[in-house]
Amino acid sequence: MLKVDLKGKKAFIAGIGDDQGFGWAIAKQLAEAGATILVGTWTPILKIFTTSLENGKFDASRRLSDGSMMQFEKVYALDASFDTKEDVPEEILQNKRYMNASSYTISEVAEAVQKDYGEIDILVHSLANAPEVKKPLLETSRSGYLAAHSNSSYSYVGLIKYFGPIMSTGGSCLTLTYIASERAIPGYGGGMSSAKAALESDTRTLAYEAGRKWGVRVNAISAGALSSRAARAIGDKGKNFIEMMIEYSKNNAPLDKDLKAEEIGKTAAYLCSSLSSAVTGVTLYVDNGLHAMGLSLDSPALEDLKASPQEAALS
Repeated sequence: MLKVDLKGKKAFIAGIGDDQGFGWAIAKQLAEAGATILVGTWTPILKIFTTSLENGKFDASRRLSDGSMMQFEKVYALDASFDTKEDVPEEILQNKRYMNASSYTISEVAEAVQKDYGEIDILVHSLANAPEVKKPLLETSRSGYLAAHSNSSYSYVGLIKYFGPIMSTGGSCLTLTYIASERAIPGYGGGMSSAKAALESDTRTLAYEAGRKWGVRVNAISAGALSSRAARAIGDKGKNFIEMMIEYSKNNAPLDKDLKAEEIGKTAAYLCSSLSSAVTGVTLYVDNGLHAMGLSLDSPALEDLKASPQEAALS
């Protein structure tokens, strides 16, 4: 039987802070396939995450199909906004949420992972942040725009730059993007849409550069709307942005069903396995097909198409 087999592989997943987002879903499917899971958690929430983990808050979400519990081999403090310690401003160095973590920049974490495990086989970038994401682009400040790009797209470049040298030949790098990179999505502001566009462009360039330099593959998943903690923070007018996007997708996507986080996780497992050994530089849509649509079927102008496109065509 052809199946995803990641036994003996080590995966570093940057951006897990709870059990709701894509990072967790990817970690779980990689663990199902036998991979050893290492995690990078944003430094300010590291203690909250590890305490919740130790106290069993995530136990229900950790359970694998064979009844065992997903294990995190090690959890590292990580702030992917900074490549080296020299990049960290004084106010961050003195912040009490950072003072207990001595090493949290990308280069320091890569060095620590190499010291602890030698090399890794899989690198997952599952993090994004825009301080002004609730603002329309025209109201976004220059600093907010640049922060969105630094946190959400350049962080992938930085991770590959420092982790690439400790990745095995044939290894896989993966990031997560969104359809706002190529379509106007009102409400997805603060420069995040352009940051995702940069992320996808960088994926193609990194596929070439990292492929030639280290023999690793670099891909992206364009995921559909999922009600994660981070996504629920977007929008401040009545219904949350993410709830509207989920409803819109169900009304308009080719597949009329809820998107499940495990579907993104399973696709990630494929892209991180030998089954996709010739796949690189790709942005793969996992969104129930919404990206393929050119019409919004829930528009009042298309009332006749709502029931059945086939029936409407024959009428």
